[in-house]
This record gives sequence, C-alpha cells and structure tokens, in this order.
Amino acid sequence: MNKSSTSILLTICCLLSGIAFSFPALAASGDRLERPSLELHALTDHSVASNVLLLDIALAGSRLVAVGEQGAVLLSDDAGYSWRQAKVPSSVLLTAVNFVDDQNGWAVGHDGVVLRSEDGGENWHLQLDGEGINQNRITTLEQALAGLDQSSENEGIDREMLEYALEDAQFAAEDGASTPLLDVWFASRDLGYIAGAYGMLLQTRDGGKSWQSMDHLIPNPDRFHLNAIQATTDGSLFLAGEAGLLIKSDDQHTAWQVIESPYEGSFFAMQESKGLYLMGLRGHLFRSDAGTRWNPIKVSTTSSINAAVTDSHGQLILLGQGGLLLQQQGSAFVPLAAATRTSFSSGVVLGQQLILVGEAGVTRVQLDAQVTQTTVPSDQGGRS
Repeated sequence: MNKSSTSILLTICCLLSGIAFSFPALAASGDRLERPSLELHALTDHSVASNVLLLDIALAGSRLVAVGEQGAVLLSDDAGYSWRQAKVPSSVLLTAVNFVDDQNGWAVGHDGVVLRSEDGGENWHLQLDGEGINQNRITTLEQALAGLDQSSENEGIDREMLEYALEDAQFAAEDGASTPLLDVWFASRDLGYIAGAYGMLLQTRDGGKSWQSMDHLIPNPDRFHLNAIQATTDGSLFLAGEAGLLIKSDDQHTAWQVIESPYEGSFFAMQESKGLYLMGLRGHLFRSDAGTRWNPIKVSTTSSINAAVTDSHGQLILLGQGGLLLQQQGSAFVPLAAATRTSFSSGVVLGQQLILVGEAGVTRVQLDAQVTQTTVPSDQGGRS
C-alpha cells in the first residue's frame, strides 16, 4: 500500500473513531516514531492551546492527562485551569490514555505506538510500535498453526482462518508501522488490553514488557475496527466496533463471543453507570442490565455520541459531535450546555467540573451548565 492510500485509511479510521478532522500530509512512519512530540509554545495560567486537537483525557490521581495530535501530552494539576507539556519521544497522533493509579499510565496512537509513563505522565517511553505489532502477529500465528492438532480443532480453531490471518499479517508487515490503535485499558500495573483498527487486539501480563496478539482468538473474521474497550463490575470485557460489532469476554478474558447487536452502525464507546450503556453513530444510545439484551434510548440528537462520563450522582453525561453535551435526568437526557459547536471526544468529572477535550483543545464546564472554554492567542500554540 502506498503512502497516499495509507493516509486515506488513517483519516477514515479517525472518522470511525468519532472525530472528524483534517491534518497535513503524513510524514514517513519512521520519522514520526523517532521525532519527539510537537513542542507547543508556553501554556499560560488559565489557558490552553485552542488549536490543538486532543482525543482523550484521563486522571492520574488528581492530575489531568490529555493526549492528541503529533504526540502532544498535556498535564494539569489545578483542575484544568493551567496546562504544561510532558516529554514524549514520538510525534504520532495519540488516540487514548489510561492510568491505573497516580503514577502508572499508558497512551496509544497511530503507527501502533504504545507509550508508558511511570511518573504520573511527566515522561513517557516507547514500549511498542507498529513494526513490533506486525512481527508479533506473524510469530503468534505461525506458532498457532504449528501447534494446531485435532484437539485444538475440536475447540473451534480454524486452520484456514489462521492461514488467511497469517497471510494478512505478512502483507501488513510489508506496509510498515501503519496500525492505528484506538483504545487502551489496564486492570492493574501488569494486565492490560489495547484495541485498534482492522480488528487489532493486544494483551500484556507484565506491564507492557511483552505483548500477545489476540486478533485470531476473537470472533471478528472481517477484522472490523475495534473502537472501545469496556470493563464491567462482573469482570467481563466488552469490545465495541464498527458495523455494529459487539464482543464480550468471560470473567477470565479467555473466551470471547459475539453479542447480538441492537444496531448495524458503528459504536464508539460504552459506559457502566447503573446499567451498561452503548453509544455511537447518529445519536444511537442503548442500555442493558446484563450486557446481552439492549433497549434503545431516545435522545434529541442525530449527532454521533463519542463518549460518556458519570457525574458524582451516578448520572450519565453524553458528549460528541457538534458540541453535543447531554446530561441524564431520570429517564431523559437534557442539554447541559450549548455554547460551542466544536466536537468533544472525551471527558472526566473532577469535583464540580466537567473537563472536556476535542477539536478545540480543552473545555471546562461547570456542572451548573455554565461553559468556560479557555484559550490562548493564536500565536501561542499550534502545529509546527
């Protein structure tokens, strides 16, 4: 696949992840992987770079950690009033971040980049990239084929499917480090999962020192994109993706099954809050008590729902395209604020503040519905 085709696919992947945006022609993967993140101009008190695309935000203790374009990782220790930039060794688009405590966190992004921080997000080091993922898949599938015997075939392993997957992995390796990773979740400092485009699923049991490819173990023969990972209180893991794909694991994460989907369009997120919620394209929202039977919930929007957070009262807040921001009130969802039309991709609740990230950097929302979007002048931040 040539670079032009790769760029188109990466753009499509971002659209399927719920965020529509444009960016300059992509440099060679090797350049992005080896070049440190874009250095922003000084971020002053009570301001953030308004023209920096941010795709995810997480809490590391009480610290806010936001990630986005060209390897940008921004940190705030005062509830999002002021921000500073962390040191990151690569300049790829970062799509997701997750911390298991106030020190240990992981961020993932395009070109198969997996970054780890062990100091609350101050510094990051590269654990894995797309080249490593490609080789990992090839080795895993070769070993699976070599060990295939009658007993394993009886357990449902399909030789032809493995052979096809190996051929696909070998072709992917020829294209280089081009795999976009879309979500990351860690249960502890050791056990973690990463999901991505083209059915990518990785597992680590040693904090990312080594990773195991699990693509061939999940029922996704068409290799639909996996957009979101959701852990539930009963110990299950859910994978939500494009074309209505919904996969559930057992509580040991060793067996996976397709769940009957309530919708044939893409899902972008899940959230557990007095039930399990599933959301995605064109304002589609569903709720389930057990994660198997889904009931549709009507919301007053056809905008895509990109994510959800739970407030201190256990109520759900939906966020998405075109400034979509809906707060649960009983069985209904009502607008929380409508002061901006820029899209939101992720958010966290910190005290009485809702901290959102998206197309316009960071937006702070008082939960009394008063929106505050802090910015810096256009010459204080931006792309290189």
